[in-house]
Amino acid sequence: MVKHIVLYTLKEGVDKDGAVALIASKLEPLVGRIPGLLHMEIRRGFNGMDYALYSEFEKAEDIPAYRAHDLHQEAKSHFHHLLQTRVVIDYEA
Repeated sequence: MVKHIVLYTLKEGVDKDGAVALIASKLEPLVGRIPGLLHMEIRRGFNGMDYALYSEFEKAEDIPAYRAHDLHQEAKSHFHHLLQTRVVIDYEA
């Protein structure tokens, strides 16, 4: 199993609680719909970064396939314009 963690900041002036709720509503339902994606949760941060995306994949090769998947691309189109920065780490569990 591979764990995929991404920490994000949102652009200035964005309603952070609303944005995180939107992002979670678009991405979390992809579990079971994209091959290899086993688990995902998105939570608002309270210090440092604005929110965290935590997900689990069967294997490392599933992560780039998830990123390119049409369902992920469609979901991302609803909120990508709100994002400022991101930091990512993947590791095997």
